[in-house]
Amino acid sequence: MIEDKPDGCSGVVDPAGTAARLPHAVLDLTSRRRKALKIECLLGLEPAGAPIHLLEVGTGAGGLAHYFGTHPHLRCEVDAVDVHDSRQVTDGYRFRQVSDTRLPFSDGQFDVVLSNHVIEHVGDERAQRTHLAELRRVLRPGGVGYLAVPGRWMLVEPHYQLAFLSWLPRSWRSPYLRVRRKGSTYDCEPLQMRGLERMLSDAGFEWRNRCLEALRMTLELEGTHSLAAKVVRWMPDPLLRLSLRMMPTFVYTLRRGDKS
Repeated sequence: MIEDKPDGCSGVVDPAGTAARLPHAVLDLTSRRRKALKIECLLGLEPAGAPIHLLEVGTGAGGLAHYFGTHPHLRCEVDAVDVHDSRQVTDGYRFRQVSDTRLPFSDGQFDVVLSNHVIEHVGDERAQRTHLAELRRVLRPGGVGYLAVPGRWMLVEPHYQLAFLSWLPRSWRSPYLRVRRKGSTYDCEPLQMRGLERMLSDAGFEWRNRCLEALRMTLELEGTHSLAAKVVRWMPDPLLRLSLRMMPTFVYTLRRGDKS
């Protein structure tokens, strides 16, 4: 299956006290531009009379924040946060360094919130739920969010490039890294689709699964011509849906629901 490159918050500290996560920022700015264009299309962003207030959580190299902050047609006022400053581009947006999943912004401050390959880095399930709750808190009613996360059942784990790493029981993952000399501690927490969707609903989001659209957009934007890409292009959507839970990346668009 075609794999999406993780962006990654460069690591977030779990509010419960989990140790800081290691940086996993993607520094390839060309790929970030393609990713930003895909996000723009999936969210249906269009020029508006008033500026679009946009937040990117886990900006990494700053490519996405820069894209939207310097967009020639969209008028975006962009804020970005991360726990590490790994930025390669700094213009077009405001940056704040944070220490955990809490966001230093007011309720309902943003029209658009982006969490691109971040939630797997923030810690355990409690930290992941806090991350989602904070995204919803700062998103205004009527605003829209984008969330992408690697799925647990991807064939090759994208951060360490090891086959079946995330399939293993949690206690086996770090030893596997050490045996393969890829690191000492597996510091990510890939999600399963059903569990992620349950957390999105619990957080008060109305969500839409956009995996297939995102996959097809990725193939077109990257012009991939591998055998796997040709097979995916040929397969009709009903057939691809049978493999949704095995997708390397889960992609969702989000809106605030009426949380009771």
